Amino acid sequence: MNKLLMAAVGGSVLGLVVTTQVAAPLIAQESSGASVYEQLDLFGDIFDRIRAEYVEDVDARDLIEAAINGMLTSLDPHSSYLSPDDAADMRLQTRGEFGGLGIEVTQEDGWVKVVSPMDGTPADLAGIMAGDFITAVNGESVLGLTLDQAVDMMRGPVGSEIVITVVRPPQNEPFDVSIIRDTIRLTAVRARTEGDSIVLRVSTFNDQTFPNLTEGLARQIDEAGGIENVNGVILDLRNNPGGLLNQAIYVADAFLDAGEIVSTRGRNPVTGDRFNATPGDLAEGLPIVVLINGGSASASEIVAGALQDHRRAIVVGTQSFGKGSVQTVMPLQGAGAMRLTTALYYTPSGRSIQAMGISPDLIVEQPPRRTPSEEDEDETRAYRGESSLRGALGNNTLSEEQLRVLEEERERAEATSALRQEDYQLAFAIDLLRGLSALGPAEQRLNRAAAE
Repeated sequence: MNKLLMAAVGGSVLGLVVTTQVAAPLIAQESSGASVYEQLDLFGDIFDRIRAEYVEDVDARDLIEAAINGMLTSLDPHSSYLSPDDAADMRLQTRGEFGGLGIEVTQEDGWVKVVSPMDGTPADLAGIMAGDFITAVNGESVLGLTLDQAVDMMRGPVGSEIVITVVRPPQNEPFDVSIIRDTIRLTAVRARTEGDSIVLRVSTFNDQTFPNLTEGLARQIDEAGGIENVNGVILDLRNNPGGLLNQAIYVADAFLDAGEIVSTRGRNPVTGDRFNATPGDLAEGLPIVVLINGGSASASEIVAGALQDHRRAIVVGTQSFGKGSVQTVMPLQGAGAMRLTTALYYTPSGRSIQAMGISPDLIVEQPPRRTPSEEDEDETRAYRGESSLRGALGNNTLSEEQLRVLEEERERAEATSALRQEDYQLAFAIDLLRGLSALGPAEQRLNRAAAE
């Protein structure tokens, strides 16, 4: 009885303490709520004064949309308000066809920064590069504008000309680039074979990406006469600004049999998600090289990070962009939408991509293109070996079949050498796969070592 009484008293005392501790936060919440209402009253007061006293007549709807967008863009570079027209454009872009210049942009220090140009678009053909800063459009500065406002300045009718002023670090000398706007039709994945390696160039993650990838890979394997004639796959994600999360998951899953692909974590732990791979590897265990650079962002980094963490691929190139935040597009009344950052991406090992990006396993810089005079100089350097000496002995020890194989290998090496001048990083990846293929499967290497 005494024990029960003491427990009851203890509970009462504890209840008094808890009540006292909770009372202060409740008062603070009420005070905070009152402060919010005061701020909303302030907003209403300013809104009314602008409508009544501004030097020109203003549209109330435009004022409210600007206020909403300002509230969202103050959070981070990727949160924004989408007007009904902008929301419709975004839905069109995810289907892979839209009008414009063909660049993915973000905002940094008030300037518009190019995340990456899209393959074959007017911006790409005009020489716009990842990391460029756009400081003016048709002579008008973009400093002080929101990202959406700057993007609106770059929009225009297909076939019309736009002049953008570009600053390219580290030179930092502004120069003008003239671009003719065009309809952007993105081929999400282009597949081809270089030597014995299949190259899958993934330029964006839209509704077409995974179907394009599976069809392209199957076609290249078929043309090679079977997967036994392929030495590996190169997944080229350079200058890929990202896109749809589900497509990134499908692409990573295409080469993984099991394990986590990516997880998302928001402010509320309950709302986090984990996405896991399903059985089946389209490359059937062949080596994979993933190419990335500073223009590889978001969904590209998810794929590269998943394949890297599972040691399914060797990542080659330079540090990726580091866009590791999740944006949720929420429909609003009036056909508009709100794009709000709601979570961060994490690779299977628990790494956050945000502001860090994916570090390559092998850092390979893309050297600047050589001038025509440098190319001509290389061509004038004639090969001089034993066979070029007067009276040198010939080699009659090789059969016609051996000579044919040697000639094919020489032609393949010359083709890779030519590619190295055009795209050093891709040529490096092809050489890497050729080296892995020459080593053969681990079991074969162990058997040879045991036999020796």
